[in-house]
Amino acid sequence: MSRTEGGLSRRSLFTAATGVAAGVAAAGLVPAAAQAAGRKAGTVDYPDAHWVPASTGNYTKSNRPSTYPIELVVIHVTQETFDNTITLFQDPSHAACAHYVTRSADGYIDQMVREHDIAWHAGNWDYNTRSIGIEHEGWVDDPSWFTDAMYRSSAKLTRSICDRYGIPMDRDHIIGHVEVPGTDHTDPGPNWDWDTYMSYVTA
Repeated sequence: MSRTEGGLSRRSLFTAATGVAAGVAAAGLVPAAAQAAGRKAGTVDYPDAHWVPASTGNYTKSNRPSTYPIELVVIHVTQETFDNTITLFQDPSHAACAHYVTRSADGYIDQMVREHDIAWHAGNWDYNTRSIGIEHEGWVDDPSWFTDAMYRSSAKLTRSICDRYGIPMDRDHIIGHVEVPGTDHTDPGPNWDWDTYMSYVTA
């Protein structure tokens, strides 16, 4: 079970919000095409991403790296589907989000928070201020979600971030959420292939 900056269980928030989203979709209030239409190119820090803004209630506006250095990339796993994760990060009551969300099937990436802003993703304020968070669609106990397309796409994003901010491309600076001090998260979990991922980052 994981917790947000507000102290609530992120998994419970995911579950509750998913139920709400499903009910809204069933009522025909937000068709899938409308959500897809919200994804667009431009306004992104990484050119292969699509801009889908998170609620401003889920991150802190800033002017990094002037206000805080950007020194880390934190790897997450959503414990949810890609679409439900986007919905949750756009919910102002969720109190958490990451900068990027990566889809399992094809490595498609949405950017939800600008890199100069502080996403609430690590469960540790100090780490939030100094890092960029990348979520990956899937579940930690099911390796089938961790596709080669997702590894390659995410690794390309991580390499771009490291190049732009001078972050060393090593496991001291590219870390899993489980490695953040004080967190109760386990992602990306034992099924995440760090050797493959890092080989793509440094290729």
